[in-house]
Amino acid sequence: MATTSDPNYKIIAENRRARFDYSIESDLEVGIVLTGSEVKSLRSGQSNIAESYASIEDGELWLINSYIAKYAQAGVFGHEERRHRKLLVSRKELARLWAAVGREGMTLVPLVMYFNHRGLVKLKIGVAKGKKVADKRETSAKRDWNRQKQRLLKQNY
Repeated sequence: MATTSDPNYKIIAENRRARFDYSIESDLEVGIVLTGSEVKSLRSGQSNIAESYASIEDGELWLINSYIAKYAQAGVFGHEERRHRKLLVSRKELARLWAAVGREGMTLVPLVMYFNHRGLVKLKIGVAKGKKVADKRETSAKRDWNRQKQRLLKQNY
């Protein structure tokens, strides 16, 4: 990834809930097709990918139910806030994703939307499997134990 000193790299939206609800098998950086008013709105940081997901339809990859706020200065040339947005991947990657989704329980979850070092909007999607309630409890217990362990180590030094 880019360094923190890179002026163009900026996280737009993050789906923090995804890592809690799903176990991420692998992730992939994809491009996204946007209109001008959507990019302007993203520059002001008005978006949400928490309830969205990716789907393969008619041999193309789509981002569904993502929210990008309307850009007020666009007027009548604006965009729909929750339209389906096309994601850009190679044919080889699309075939790999299609095979992964074909397996039982696998889904494509957007993890992070960001501007890369060149100033282009990119989306990181994860091939994920849904967690059961017991798995979520186990993850929470591990996180709590690690926190407690760090506190104990900090006290001893």
